[in-house]
Amino acid sequence: MKTLHPTPLLDMVDAMEPKPWRERIADEDELLEQLNRLASESAARRAQALRDGVEELGSIAEVARDLGKSWQAIDQALRRDQRKQASAEGATTTE
Repeated sequence: MKTLHPTPLLDMVDAMEPKPWRERIADEDELLEQLNRLASESAARRAQALRDGVEELGSIAEVARDLGKSWQAIDQALRRDQRKQASAEGATTTE
């Protein structure tokens, strides 16, 4: 996986000419795709950890108290992940 990082001062080529704008946009689009994928993977791992916490402590409210968050925030994160998993399972491939 190619890791991209913002490089405002390095977006210059040969004799300090700026990179063409189309190339800069393509680079940023690739970076955004990578960041979105990483955020999505992180959210799934976090939701699994929350489910593990619910299993250990017995309720969403107990997990929320332990983390110092509202139960609504925990519930929302779990529901969001549940919807994401349901849509992924419902997606069909045409092979």
